[in-house]
Amino acid sequence: MKSQALKKLRRKLQQYEAVYGLWVTLESASITEMAVALGLDWVVIDAEHGHLDWRDILAHVRAAVRSDTVVLVRVAELNAGLIKRALDIGADGVVVPWVETVSQLTQAVSYAHYPPNGLRGIGAERATCWGQCLDEHVQEADENVLVVPIIETVEGGRNIEMILDVPGVEIVFFGPADYSSTAGYPGQWEGPGVAEAILSAKDAIRRRGKYCGVVATGNDNLIERRKQGFQMLGVGLDGGLMLRSLRGALGVVDRDRKIASGFTLESDASALETPVVCAPQSMRPDRMEVMNEVGSGSMIELEPGVHFECLVGAHNDARKLTTGLVTFAPQAALSYHRHTFGESITLLQGDATVEVEGRRYKLDRMDNITIPRGLAHGVMNNSNREPAVFSVMMASDKPARTLVDHPNSRRAMPNDSQGYPGGEYVTRFKTAPRYEPGPNASFIDFFNRDLIPDIEMSGGYGVFQHGGRLPAHLHDFDESICIIEGNATCIVEGREYNLSSNATALQPRGRIHYFINHTHEPMAMLWVYAGPMPERLVVDESCATAQGNPWQQSPVVGERP
Repeated sequence: MKSQALKKLRRKLQQYEAVYGLWVTLESASITEMAVALGLDWVVIDAEHGHLDWRDILAHVRAAVRSDTVVLVRVAELNAGLIKRALDIGADGVVVPWVETVSQLTQAVSYAHYPPNGLRGIGAERATCWGQCLDEHVQEADENVLVVPIIETVEGGRNIEMILDVPGVEIVFFGPADYSSTAGYPGQWEGPGVAEAILSAKDAIRRRGKYCGVVATGNDNLIERRKQGFQMLGVGLDGGLMLRSLRGALGVVDRDRKIASGFTLESDASALETPVVCAPQSMRPDRMEVMNEVGSGSMIELEPGVHFECLVGAHNDARKLTTGLVTFAPQAALSYHRHTFGESITLLQGDATVEVEGRRYKLDRMDNITIPRGLAHGVMNNSNREPAVFSVMMASDKPARTLVDHPNSRRAMPNDSQGYPGGEYVTRFKTAPRYEPGPNASFIDFFNRDLIPDIEMSGGYGVFQHGGRLPAHLHDFDESICIIEGNATCIVEGREYNLSSNATALQPRGRIHYFINHTHEPMAMLWVYAGPMPERLVVDESCATAQGNPWQQSPVVGERP
């Protein structure tokens, strides 16, 4: 145990300084050596998640020997044997997951202290210099050991005041992802209401003279957490930081790609698709495609100077999807409101600001912001001379909004901000990663379940050079495609359409189609699926011709001609 390092950490906290650390999940002890060399105040070795074994943990502990970097081990669960073993090999303290009650935390503290103050057994291991420093170690260990609970459930948050009564605890960590899961939002970092609950618990901890910890999701969030009053700040997980750096470097040379769950590149997906001879009967469509020119949709004045033209929605039998154009007159604004469904907004023209829960984002042309259901937001045209035009996509065919008050706290987000963890997601068009789903076609994903875990739809941007196209395909959900640049040819089972100038196609579930650029100028589109992932079924090219019969059977009863 490094008593001097622990005392130095406590002094910094008492002087209201932030202490920075690294969450270690990979096996190489060189990672901890780098953290020590960079002067980090602490590291947490994660033995709950991942694949670290005790040999790996010991190597990390040894990498910080005789340094000022405090080493904590996150044990897999509240267990006397695990806590004792972590401390016996020389950890300066333990992080205990899933603490919800006074009883659990009292047990954890007792397992980390020797009798008569606790229940820790004495071992002739590394912490006691293999039995040579028993008296010295027992005294310094009881005085200095850190026991850090993680509050990662709604129940733990509710019990925070009682938990703080437990003696022997100075620092409390938060796990936003698990907290969100127990609040009913699995897969989100901070689901609706979770950020506020954690900040409320943080305030209670600070009022009691204790300290709060959390792992930041990025550089902007690191600064934000410090301003919020968190003092024990994780700069990130080792694997996450490595991927962030790799993707940043690849982005400079336009080689950044997303990783799919099967450890394949997203751009490999189309290469793995083998066309089927005919479409499955289970996906047989019951509606025809609809092409919608600007000016043909219903016009709604949302507020003075704010007009929405619905191009795809209930009026043309779209399901779980509404899309269209919203035009803001100079200086016009849309009041704060929320939806019971996700919404995605892309700035096509003008100078505008979008606020979400008080976080203000300045958007450039073609920047996108996607807002999960339940988050309050508003929009303003910054120009006093020019209109602002947005493409709007909503995961509902019966859109409605509830007006709410402006938040009390409002702040401008950095110009390169990509949103808020567990909340809105911002795609900066100029720097967004691209991939190629087909020849002479380049795409950007704006939103899907991988990017925003709780979103109900998926969509993005695509640009097609001369001859660019996708294979003939169909979806198990409705799709809306808005042509925002150039001229597109749309083929639907042999029927040919030409679209341009924000004309928008509704492709119902099951209709076999593809788009192609026959011109020598670029053609660009915004697309959205009424499904959380951009999944498609590629079919034989003949299915998209007038002569082909993609269903190999007579039409279903009631199908439109």
